[in-house]
Amino acid sequence: MAGLNGDPFLRIDDNIEKLQYNNNSKEVIDKEGLVVRIGEDSSNNKNNNQGGEKDMAGNSIHRSGSRPQLDLSKAEIQGNSEERDPTILLPNQTDDISHLALDIGGSLIKLVYFSRHEDQSVDDKRKKTVKERLGISNGNRRNFPILGGRLHFVKFETSKLNECLDFISSKQLHRGRIDSHHWNSEAPANENAVIKATGGGAYKFADLFKERLGVSIDKEDEMDCLVAGANFLLKAIRHEAFTHMEGHKEFVQIDHNDLFPYLLVNIGSGVSIIKVDGDGKFQRVSGTNVGGGTYWGLGRLLTKCNSFDELLELSQRGDNRTIDMLVGDIYGGMDYSKIGLSASTIASSFGKAISDKKELQDYRPEDISLSLLRMISYNIGQISYLNALRFGLKRIFFGGFFIRGHAYTMDTISFAVHFWSKGEAQAMFLRHEGFLGAVGAFMSYQKHGLDDLMVHHLVERFPMGAPYTGGKIHGPPLGDLNEKISWMEKFVSEGY
Repeated sequence: MAGLNGDPFLRIDDNIEKLQYNNNSKEVIDKEGLVVRIGEDSSNNKNNNQGGEKDMAGNSIHRSGSRPQLDLSKAEIQGNSEERDPTILLPNQTDDISHLALDIGGSLIKLVYFSRHEDQSVDDKRKKTVKERLGISNGNRRNFPILGGRLHFVKFETSKLNECLDFISSKQLHRGRIDSHHWNSEAPANENAVIKATGGGAYKFADLFKERLGVSIDKEDEMDCLVAGANFLLKAIRHEAFTHMEGHKEFVQIDHNDLFPYLLVNIGSGVSIIKVDGDGKFQRVSGTNVGGGTYWGLGRLLTKCNSFDELLELSQRGDNRTIDMLVGDIYGGMDYSKIGLSASTIASSFGKAISDKKELQDYRPEDISLSLLRMISYNIGQISYLNALRFGLKRIFFGGFFIRGHAYTMDTISFAVHFWSKGEAQAMFLRHEGFLGAVGAFMSYQKHGLDDLMVHHLVERFPMGAPYTGGKIHGPPLGDLNEKISWMEKFVSEGY
């Protein structure tokens, strides 16, 4: 192939393998001097169009010069109906974006990130050739725009924050992922890199993120993010919402025109109850300090369990009748039918511990865990319904990591709502229940525009004119950039 003089296109022969990374100018230079600019903000391109040169920004060609955007059309859940925290496929995503968002709560850190391809380890990504990273396949054909991407959902205990930081670092998420443009893992991170985060930990741990990862935290309001995340999932994702009653799970088809208003109950360490009237229109109408943190804290003290999941697993083998006082215990095994209470109804959680001459060690941890779970779940269900009644709402969506997709928890909440509403209100749950805040923080990139994102542009610089190689001109002179783009695509596809 001829030298650079007169060659107005991105080289796709084997010479492109021999690239150099220039840390100072953020350029990659092949052996014959072709410049491929990396990480250059598109707003600066106008100042670089000297000598009749034009820039094409973006990993896929943007004729209009538009900003990279999330394409949420036809987004759908990947995985079977029982999978926890399944990935969400974005089949029509074309722009290469680098979104990472966190919800750092008192008990858990929830993380949402976008990847162009299936999740891979850093070692696997390092094995990619430079051609693959630039979207160039064998046979000298360019595969762009590349369609598709995925949203991934990961959680960590807040007490193990370093594990979260190690995860982000190992996948290079703070650099925009190694499959985006930082194929040199030793290259310095962008000093102006910013990631979105919500929750109290976004304030508490901001300095640690800067110290460990070199990124700044852009803090988003917690309630704003909860509502935005719930609205997105309910409107855009099929089979996100479902009911769960007596062990039976049934997906709910949401009518987008009839979604609002609804009640959103987020059960994290504490509980927030929010009346949602539309996108960005909501009011926190109630809440309680008796939530997931209460269950975990009391459960740990009473059973010596080391984790929330261990505590939940214990409850599945429990029998709360050994420690809860039931209506039947008071009425000699009979129902209190006059007011509609069956003999099995709990009259007092942990009530038998008052009269039983037993010490803590005499009770099974399994029974304690189940009694505690039912106490908190019933309480949340009742308070939620009373607020729904207050505002005349029939639909109540429950989110937060207290639920964990745990069948008994959902059944208990559903029973409470059904019981107190006499079947008029309905409890519904979300498959990504624990990630509402993180999803909302993720969506806030769109809200603010993508100027300040870690968006990485592949900029091709060349003089205007007809494609030229091998001493021949291929095609007519080009009048503008769009015409040149069209010729570029044809030129590459025909294998010149």
